[in-house]
Amino acid sequence: QVQLVESGGGLVQAGGSLRLSCAASGRTFSDNAMGWFRQAPGKEREFVAAISRISVTTANSVKGRFTISRDNAKNTVYLQMNSLKPEDTAVYYCATRSSYCAGVGCTLARDYDYWGQGTQVTVSS
Repeated sequence: QVQLVESGGGLVQAGGSLRLSCAASGRTFSDNAMGWFRQAPGKEREFVAAISRISVTTANSVKGRFTISRDNAKNTVYLQMNSLKPEDTAVYYCATRSSYCAGVGCTLARDYDYWGQGTQVTVSS
C-alpha cells in the first residue's frame, strides 16, 4: 500500500509561486515515476510533470514555469510552480506507480496506481 499526502496548495495572484509537496508512505516505488496531474472543473485530468530515475517530463503548458523534483530520502516529490497563471487553477494530484516508465511513457494518468487526495491551487488575475 502506498499513501500520498499533498500539501502546499492555496490561493495566489497571477505571477506568483507555490511549491506543492507530496509525501509518500508505505510501499513506494522509488525506481519508478512519480507524477503530478491537475484537473479543472469540467475538464479532463491533465498531465503536468513526472519524474523517474532516468527522466523528467513536463507538459508543454507548464514548461519553463513548473519544475518537478524528488527527494528519495524523504519519499517526497515536489512541484515548484512559478509564474502562475489563472489557467493553472485546478486541483493538483500527485501519483505514483508500480510499473516502470520513462519519458512520454510516464504521462498517462491511467498508468498510475496510487493517487493523493488532491490539493486546490487557485490563481487570481
